[in-house]
Amino acid sequence: MSQPPAPPPPLVRDALPADIPAIAAIYAHHVLTGLASFEETPPSVEEMARRHGEVAGRGYPYLVATVDDRIAGYAYAGPYRPRPAYRHSVENSVYLAPDRQRAGIGSALLAELIRRCEAAGFRQMVAVIGDSANAASIGLHERLGFRRAGLLTAIGHKHGRWVDSVLMQRPLGPGDATQP
Repeated sequence: MSQPPAPPPPLVRDALPADIPAIAAIYAHHVLTGLASFEETPPSVEEMARRHGEVAGRGYPYLVATVDDRIAGYAYAGPYRPRPAYRHSVENSVYLAPDRQRAGIGSALLAELIRRCEAAGFRQMVAVIGDSANAASIGLHERLGFRRAGLLTAIGHKHGRWVDSVLMQRPLGPGDATQP
């Protein structure tokens, strides 16, 4: 019995303005049905375009993964915190289309995001993962070199229950081994 052909690998590239409606739809799904985002109302396409412009306009990577010319997920990095001493650290976000999970797309996106942030000279990457039961996101980050750095218990309330946030961290490039 022959196996079905493997799906094509995702193409990871910079997000374009034309990608924003698909990005907004993916994010809306997670806002409405999950705990990865602590937003409760999905932002409009216009708001997502503004957010994309702000992140990309400041030089941070904002990526999409496509499979068969369809947006399968997106990822971006932005400032970890606004204070100047955090300028060498970034926080990442990764969101996948609901029908594209567990297909290597998250790994491809996060690996490229890490590569781009290292090339830009950032030294630490932080993930703030909504819901301590989010085994898929925690596992993805662990596979790509993140370690658990903390747990904020019952820090949010969504979908009628208290929700934890898992803090994960990964050094980029030389990390803290050298001065920036």
